[in-house]
Amino acid sequence: MSVPFSRFSEYFLVVAKSGNLRKAADQLFISASAVHRQIALAEEELGVLLFERLPNGLKLTLAGELLYADLLRWQKEFKQTCVRFDEIKGLKRGSIEFGLIAALSEGFVIDALTSLQTEYPWLTFNIHTNGSDEIVEKIINTEIDFGLILDPILNAQLEVLSFIEIPLGFVMSPEHPLAKNKKLNLSDTIEYRHIIADRPLVIHERVMAIYKKQSFTPTFETSTNDIHLMISMLKRNMGISIMSYLDVYSAVKNQDLVFIPIVDRAVQPLTLALCAGSRRQLSRISKLLIQSLMQNMESIKADF
Repeated sequence: MSVPFSRFSEYFLVVAKSGNLRKAADQLFISASAVHRQIALAEEELGVLLFERLPNGLKLTLAGELLYADLLRWQKEFKQTCVRFDEIKGLKRGSIEFGLIAALSEGFVIDALTSLQTEYPWLTFNIHTNGSDEIVEKIINTEIDFGLILDPILNAQLEVLSFIEIPLGFVMSPEHPLAKNKKLNLSDTIEYRHIIADRPLVIHERVMAIYKKQSFTPTFETSTNDIHLMISMLKRNMGISIMSYLDVYSAVKNQDLVFIPIVDRAVQPLTLALCAGSRRQLSRISKLLIQSLMQNMESIKADF
C-alpha cells in the first residue's frame, strides 16, 4: 500500500527508484512534465534540491536520500497503522462460517480463501461441506453466513448474491480416442465405457434425462456416487463421462482432463449460486470473501 499523504510522495519514490523522469512517468501512467512539476514544486517549497540533474538521468542529493529513507519508513509505519485499523473494524479476530458443495473443494473457492488468508492470516474459517438443500437450510437458520449451492429454489428467506450457469459436457482423459474432437454426440460414445454419476449427486438426474431423451444405453458402464472417484477413473482413461464443467474445472485447467460441451438447447445448464440469508447482516470480512468469490465466478464464466 502506498503512502496516501500526497501525490508528491508517490511520484518522488518512483523517480528515486528509476532515476529517470520518462521511466517514472511511464510507470505512473502520466506525463513526464507532470512528474517534473511535482518535484520542482516540492524543491521550491522545501528550499533544497532533491535530485542532481545529470545528462543520463537523475541522482538523489543528500537531502533527497534523507527524504527517501523517511518515506520508506513512513510507508512501513502506515502499513502497521492499517493493521490497527483492521483490529478496530473487527478483522483481526474475525471468523467466516460458510457452506459449499463437494464439487467446490478445489478450484476458485480455494483460490479466494488462499488470497484472503494471506492478507489476514489471523482469520478463522469454518467450512461446511454439504448438499445444496442442507446448505440452504443452514443459511435460513443463520447457522452459516453464506453458501455456494446448485440450482437454488426461490425462497423469500434466501438472497442470491451472484450466479453463473455451468454447462454439461463429455469428460475424458487427454489420451482418450475422442479427446481431440471439437464436438461429440452420444452416438459417438457407444463403444466406450461410461462412468455414470449415481444418486445423490446432482448431476445424476441430468445425465439420466439426456440418456432417456436420446434412447441411449451405454454398452459398458461404471456407476458411483463419489465425484472424486469418477475424476480419478477418468484421469486413468478408464472411460468417458457426462459431467458439469464445475465438477472438473481444476482438472481441465491443469490439462489432466478434457471437457467437450454438449451442444443441445434441450440440455439445461446447472446454476451455481452464491447465496445468503435475505435479512442476514454480514461482517466486513465475510463481504470481502464474497466479493472475491464473485470475481472468481466471473472469471470461470469467461471460460465458456
